Amino acid sequence: MGRDIREMALWCLCVLGLAGGLSACGQGSGEHPAETRPVLHYFTWSDYVGPEIIQEFERRERVKVAIDIFSSNEELLAKLQSGATGYDVAVPSDFMVAIMIQQGLLSELDQAALSNASQLEPHLQNLPFDPDRHYSVPYLWGTVGIGYDSAVIPTPPDSWSILWDTRYKGRISMLNDQREVFGAVLRSMGQSMNSTDPQAIEAAKEQLLRQKPLVKTYTSDHYDQLLASGEVVLAHGWGGPVARAMAERPSIRYVVPKEGATLWADCLVVLKTAPQKQLAMRFINYLMEPAVAARTSERLRFASASKSARELVSASTRENPAVYPPLDQLGRLEWMRDVGKGIRLYDRAWTELKMQ
Repeated sequence: MGRDIREMALWCLCVLGLAGGLSACGQGSGEHPAETRPVLHYFTWSDYVGPEIIQEFERRERVKVAIDIFSSNEELLAKLQSGATGYDVAVPSDFMVAIMIQQGLLSELDQAALSNASQLEPHLQNLPFDPDRHYSVPYLWGTVGIGYDSAVIPTPPDSWSILWDTRYKGRISMLNDQREVFGAVLRSMGQSMNSTDPQAIEAAKEQLLRQKPLVKTYTSDHYDQLLASGEVVLAHGWGGPVARAMAERPSIRYVVPKEGATLWADCLVVLKTAPQKQLAMRFINYLMEPAVAARTSERLRFASASKSARELVSASTRENPAVYPPLDQLGRLEWMRDVGKGIRLYDRAWTELKMQ
């Protein structure tokens, strides 16, 4: 009797095991398990793409998207120069696209696969760093200016000189970006932000040394939170984060100084060593779909390069000058360019500024 019970129990376990195995097989039928799907490797800025947008592409293409992030163009370049391979799509800024083209790091784009790239804003169609868009597609764009708290500074500032006003000592933030910081000072001096004149760069450094005691912090990451919390009342920065601060503190405003400032664009590129080049083209085309691009613009508060996406974002985003600058401002904006060996002058001046 005991043996019969044991044999019956063993038989039941076998049946259950077989059923479980069949069930597992059934779950895998119809499509490949996720771990065997093609993987697209995306190298981008922190928080630059919403999870739901990535998930939608993964479902559509039945692929996996692996995301790695960088915090600066220099970090992106250094990683690639050190021999890192396996990335498919990256998001360098304008001047870095030119450097990457020169260094042979980019693949030519398949224009036939990028139908959505034909819907660009007019001023983004013939860019100095890649005039014929052989290697890059403008993705997001904007300006660099000054975010300020109108509750503390009721008269809108119109000049970079406000960042040297001693009344706001300890309540000013500057970008932790040597080209942008020096660019703002050079423009205030009537110079190009791409100057390679040693005397002009030295003079800019001296002005920054005079300003340094007024500066609370040099940061490119959290100045929107500093503005929103009231810790700073003046912030040198990209318009998008300032726009995000506005949502939390309605008294925040944004201006592009009369002396001029940076016009920037982050671009989508396919790397020379990309394992999934055709998938990369489809991913870029997907990100540039007007509805997808509009969702990204709405979330980040950066202007989309897609003219059609502009029509789909909310009126509050479209009409915010920190996101979409008025077209009459474009004439006083300047693209940052690769300054070649002149970068050594900036490197040295920046190091001296930070060390003193």
